[in-house]
Amino acid sequence: MNYDLMQAFHELTQERGISVEVLKEAIEAAIASAYKRHFNSTGNIRVEFGDSRSGDIKVYSRRMVVDEVTNPQLEISLEEAQTDNPSYKLGDYFEEEVTPKDFGRIAAQTAKQVVIQRIREAERDLVYDQYIERVDDIITGVVHRVERRNVFIDLGRVEAILPPTEQMPNENYRPGDRLKTYIVSVSKTSKGPGVTVSRAHPGLLKRLFELEVPEIFDGIVEIKSVAREPGYRSKIAVDSNDRNVDPVGACVGQRGSRVQTIVNELRGEKIDIVAWDVDIGKFVANALSPAKVEAVYPREGEKTARVVVHEDQLSLAIGREGQNARLAAKLTGWKIDIKTWEQMQEILAQEAEDEAALKAQAEAEMEKEEAEEEKVSDLDTALLDEYVARIIESGLKESQQEVTAKEVSARSKNKTTTTTLKNLEDLRILVEEDQAQPEKPGADVAAKKDDAEEGTAIDKNVLDDALADLLDLE
Repeated sequence: MNYDLMQAFHELTQERGISVEVLKEAIEAAIASAYKRHFNSTGNIRVEFGDSRSGDIKVYSRRMVVDEVTNPQLEISLEEAQTDNPSYKLGDYFEEEVTPKDFGRIAAQTAKQVVIQRIREAERDLVYDQYIERVDDIITGVVHRVERRNVFIDLGRVEAILPPTEQMPNENYRPGDRLKTYIVSVSKTSKGPGVTVSRAHPGLLKRLFELEVPEIFDGIVEIKSVAREPGYRSKIAVDSNDRNVDPVGACVGQRGSRVQTIVNELRGEKIDIVAWDVDIGKFVANALSPAKVEAVYPREGEKTARVVVHEDQLSLAIGREGQNARLAAKLTGWKIDIKTWEQMQEILAQEAEDEAALKAQAEAEMEKEEAEEEKVSDLDTALLDEYVARIIESGLKESQQEVTAKEVSARSKNKTTTTTLKNLEDLRILVEEDQAQPEKPGADVAAKKDDAEEGTAIDKNVLDDALADLLDLE
């Protein structure tokens, strides 16, 4: 039985393309699982392959060396282990061969099922790795069947799906048709790798040119951008890294042989090949071919371009239902506005009027703002003058109030003094005391003059009152 098993082992590695190590691990795990089930064992099992020709297989039971055994199937005492080999220490694994003489029919069937399952898993991983590396690449397949508008294509080791969104609208798919498709994505599923392909992706057109044009494959001619409306029309921009090689001519081929092959593959889809240019004006003009462009006015900030054509070229530049303009916009990445000379002149005149109106409005607003600023400035000056006048008036009133208070105080003092005078001697003493009062430090000249005049007035009043009082007394 072991010899037959090894024969099958070698046939599987050759037919399925699975590595020897993967199959060996799968068979070891299968035999270990079969042993545990058949002999109702829960211990650690290790399977070892012997000679690959003879197919000898040995099964070993592994138990840990411990002081005290709690689970005999997983542990062995140090004393018992050293009986077999004195070199065992605590923590080592004790192995003993438990290879049964005959697994029996049930054990063999279990091993077979596990081996098949592991082989399938390994084969799925192998196929997935093979196709995941080919994402964004082109592949050839045969239509296998069509179900609910989904087309299933046989790629050899896996079946790919072509969903309705990735199909060309003018194509009919029948079993047996041979198609070139573009791999969009690869995913892992329970039934194996799921490969999604496309016939409408712009990458398909790019890859077809790489297959048909050696200069593109070698890197001499470079595809800069691709715009496509599947089944109807496409545009491709190319540039050359060699001055001696015409990029457009290399893609077209002799008498259009190269591009015609691609057109046939895409079921008659029209293809425009244009020269790429670093100057966006020239690039936009080339992208609108076959229409002849008179002038291009690009706006870098807005990424828009105004294109001027003659009236007889307007419909050709726009295309059927705007198709040519749409493809040119996709190819360049700019928004394109196509006008005739007459329409352009009207637009420029209208823009000039709008610009003049905006300028006049801005000037009017500026003048209005300046007038308001001057008005506010005049108002501020008037308010300041009024405020200063109020301060001065308030100061004068306070000064007058102080003078009046002093006069009232002086008259009150004189009156009091007058009532106390009894004779001329008292009058003389009072006048001398008033004239002998010292001046306050820090007073200005005007204050001194006012005090002097006030003092004189006080002295005269005092004398008059005193004389009157004396006359009355006498």
